[in-house]
Amino acid sequence: MHDARATEPATVESVCRDDRHAFSKPTVPEIRMIAGLGIEGDAHAGATTQHRYLVVKDPTRANLTQVHFMAAELFDELREAGFEVSPGELGENITTRGLDLFGLPLGARLRLGPDAVVEITGMRNPCSLINGFQKGLMKTLIDTDDAGQVIRKAGIMGIVVTGGTVAPGDPIRVQLPAGEQLPLGVV
Repeated sequence: MHDARATEPATVESVCRDDRHAFSKPTVPEIRMIAGLGIEGDAHAGATTQHRYLVVKDPTRANLTQVHFMAAELFDELREAGFEVSPGELGENITTRGLDLFGLPLGARLRLGPDAVVEITGMRNPCSLINGFQKGLMKTLIDTDDAGQVIRKAGIMGIVVTGGTVAPGDPIRVQLPAGEQLPLGVV
């Protein structure tokens, strides 16, 4: 959830898409979201899963990974650990600033820019390709807390509920789901 102590509102820092199944995605001036499908022109857009690993397991599975979010604050943390990662390089579509992505409950809705709405479906499970990008990065993106619980830092995923155009600088507004606030699982 947006940190109430923050002086700046949550915003979109960058947007990325790629029509190829490449590891990284180039930044673009804006993206267009399409309800039920994802981001126009992105390889992961579709009503059923487009992720290469998941397609092999079940090509009829609903696509819960249409939009991938990562926090710019993670890139700041990675720089401090000696890694150089820029928006889009880890395959995300939207880089946020000022929003605690992992504090969001399942089903939270993010209103992006004037029209777009994305419903959060879960956490991204980082894959081993990350070490091919920068050696040792995978270990930094998966950690364990003092209780032995796995902590994943590779972003969260969502589905497009309402289409619209999203660009850097757009505000992000959080709408929490009614009822019990369930933690994010891996999708």
